[in-house]
This record gives sequence, C-alpha cells and structure tokens, in this order.
Amino acid sequence: QFKVLLIGIEQLDKAIKQLYKKQQDKAIFDSLPGAGPQLAPRLLVAFGHNRERYTDASQMQKYAGIAPVIESSGKKTWTHWRYSCPTFLRQTFVEWAGFSIRYSFWAKAYYEQQKSKGKPHNSIIRSLAFKWIRIIFRCWKTK
Repeated sequence: QFKVLLIGIEQLDKAIKQLYKKQQDKAIFDSLPGAGPQLAPRLLVAFGHNRERYTDASQMQKYAGIAPVIESSGKKTWTHWRYSCPTFLRQTFVEWAGFSIRYSFWAKAYYEQQKSKGKPHNSIIRSLAFKWIRIIFRCWKTK
C-alpha cells in the first residue's frame, strides 16, 4: 500500500509542476526568495487568478490567519492569532517566511532586528509573513 501511495504522490507532484508551468503569474512567485519548487505553487494558489477577490492585502492576511486578532474588554486588551482560518494556507505563508530569511537580505535584517528586541522566533516569523503578504499582494495585483 505504501508503494502505491508513493507512486500516486509522485504522479500528483508531476501534474502540479506541469500545471504550474502554464500559469501566467508564475514569474512573480518564482521570484520570491526561498519559495522554490514546493512553496511557489502553493503561494500562487493562495492568491489565485481573480484579482478582484481581495481589494487590499489585509483581506488576504486575515483570510490566511496571519493577521493577529486584537480583543479588548474594559481596560484590558490582548492579542492572539486567528483560530478560524485555513491552517494549511497559514502554514504555507509561515514556512515560506522562515525560508526567506536564508535568501533575502531584507528578511534576514528584519529577523535580526526583531530578535535583538527580544521577540520569540515564531512571533518574528509570523510578523515577517505579515509583511511579505503585503509585498506579494502588490506584485500580484499590479502584475
């Protein structure tokens, strides 16, 4: 059963590569630092073809679960991440943001700056993904 599963996965990987090569926005997502052959197609699918779906980057950030939720009651305010979102999509952005640190001078500098402020690794990666979505959104929207 495992061998059959591996063959099926290999066939799906080939089909994804072939379909990805035909996409008009392929160049945008191929240019993202650290995206590579696995994450670039996932990022392209996250944005899709319909440029009217999102009017601004914050809609994508909220949908993907990257934008934090700020709640308040009385004099207290607290922040947490979104629970109701496509977790695989959130994982895609977080994974890619982590990889981008190795390939982007800007991402590395941002990471180091936040680290020097005492921020934890996971918080930095999520905030980096938040910033990257704004950048990708602009590239995607304006082609």
